[in-house]
Amino acid sequence: MTENYYKWHSPNLGKEFEMLVFGDSGFPLLLFPTSMGRYYESKDRGLIDAIRWFIEEGRIKVYCPDSVDADSWYNKNIAPQHRAYNHTCYDKMLAEEILPRMQEETGISRIAAAGCSFGGFHAANFAFRYPDKVSYLFSLSGIFDIKFRLDGYYDDNIYFNNPADFVPDNQHADLWRMGIILGVADNDVTRPQNEQLSGILAAKNISHWLDIRPDTMHDWPVWREMLPHYLSLIK
Repeated sequence: MTENYYKWHSPNLGKEFEMLVFGDSGFPLLLFPTSMGRYYESKDRGLIDAIRWFIEEGRIKVYCPDSVDADSWYNKNIAPQHRAYNHTCYDKMLAEEILPRMQEETGISRIAAAGCSFGGFHAANFAFRYPDKVSYLFSLSGIFDIKFRLDGYYDDNIYFNNPADFVPDNQHADLWRMGIILGVADNDVTRPQNEQLSGILAAKNISHWLDIRPDTMHDWPVWREMLPHYLSLIK
């Protein structure tokens, strides 16, 4: 399995940024780490090994970016508006620096986005913000309402990066063309948010699958089972 490490100066972030890429060809998958996780987390936690067959068979090419959560949503040392702004810089970096690379290297214009736990938030936020660029969303125990990290503060940067708020108003036609799976453990702290988002999507008649795994917890073993299953559904 091919593994490549990339590091570059991101103009959107104003600092060095790192990413691991697995595979030579296939459907492009943007795979986010969990809260404050690093670009190597999916490898270290066995998630890459769980989907190794898809990579080695040329079915998918996996892009694992670093996170900036410690500078954004999780940084209690700065004002909440600055946390939200720092995330918007991250979003621009994804859209302007990583997405074009994925499209060029694979020849596919609408990618897949996935992530576990807080990575599920990143995947959903990116997918719903850019439905014309994302054809599949696989959220594994994700959250979709970020307001609890912002001390009661609210502005447009929060609205447009908070799927629970902006998805009900989003009428982009490509939302109805996206393959959406909300995977969650039965005994999962994020289950209420997954059920809430499922209700939002259902109210808009957006096809999706709320996959509640019985007798499971919010942890890596269930995510290592979920992701290969979901990847097998890419057409």
